[in-house]
Amino acid sequence: MPSRVPSLRMLRSFFTDGSLDSLGTSEDARSKRHSTSDLSDVPFSAVRKEGWLHCKQILTKKGKAEDREDMLAWIKVIRENSKAEGEDPGFASQALISKKLNDYRKVSPAGSKPDSSPKGPRGLGIRAEFLKQTGTSAPRSPRQDAAVTKDESSSQKAPWGINIMKKNKKSAPRAFGVRLEDCQPAPDNKNVPLIVEACCKVVEDRGLEYMGIYRVPGNNAVVSSLQEQLNKGATEINLQDERWQDLNVISSLLKSFFRKLPEPLFTDDKYNDFIEANRIEDASERMRTLRKLIRDLPGHYYETLKFLVGHLKTIADHSEKNKMEPRNLALVFGPTLVRTSEDNMTDMVTHMPDRYKIVETLIQHSDWFFSDKEDKGEKVSPAHP
Repeated sequence: MPSRVPSLRMLRSFFTDGSLDSLGTSEDARSKRHSTSDLSDVPFSAVRKEGWLHCKQILTKKGKAEDREDMLAWIKVIRENSKAEGEDPGFASQALISKKLNDYRKVSPAGSKPDSSPKGPRGLGIRAEFLKQTGTSAPRSPRQDAAVTKDESSSQKAPWGINIMKKNKKSAPRAFGVRLEDCQPAPDNKNVPLIVEACCKVVEDRGLEYMGIYRVPGNNAVVSSLQEQLNKGATEINLQDERWQDLNVISSLLKSFFRKLPEPLFTDDKYNDFIEANRIEDASERMRTLRKLIRDLPGHYYETLKFLVGHLKTIADHSEKNKMEPRNLALVFGPTLVRTSEDNMTDMVTHMPDRYKIVETLIQHSDWFFSDKEDKGEKVSPAHP
């Protein structure tokens, strides 16, 4: 061990303000015995023997370290001597090494690199490399430690939080402009959209005797307002809302729902089959063919058609008051229900009578079309239309 090792107080004085006054006159006298040219000849054994600080004086007067390795070597000596005196090594790595690095950067020639040796990992500087070699790290203040602890805690919780967000990200389904299977289902029938059940309930509760129900249009602004609200993913419908009190608005809302379906209720792939079945001359064969096509519809489409036709049958049963016989209802709902997703003018003109007739027939014989009796082996012959 060197006979004279500077205390931590001397180190602080030297590396914080650059002053040598606190080192004493003996240190000044010893430093005068050396010239700047002696630095390259001073081995580390001499540093330990003479005391590293007076050698550091020479380094300071000379103005720079020779290269990167020389820089690291000096830092290592600083660290070892700091430990030898029993002082806090954290301060040495924080204050002494920082000061050393600052001096090294100031005296390095502009535009030149202090080390021409191959570079280590990107972002690993002299100080970081030294701390890595010695297995230590720069001390942190309590505030920094708290911040790091908080960051680590946040990083550990982040994946869990993200997963929760992903799970909760899915909102309630929209009501308009989506396929039937993607609509918010009714509580009593999962294959029937909530909006269909709600509209039919309002009409049956208050509009069975309302003259011209479904034929008189409602206020477009109010209808659009309800559509926007339902498209936000409402899982429940407040039937006490003032907008739900106007029967014409509610009947128009129901028609708009079916008109906006991307896949029509009778489906694109079966549309031509329904048109051809309606044109069969034999009445019994026509009815059986239509019934078979209806039974072949996908679950959501079959159940929704069954629910809607049952509702229209209830309206027609009160036609003495509301003046909406099956034919009048067919004129309203035929073009909306029996169509293709890409309806063209030719089909609208040539198939319009078929569309009316199909819906009218379903309303007139709804019990037979949607009865399960024939499936159980019972033959049921509907009245001829």
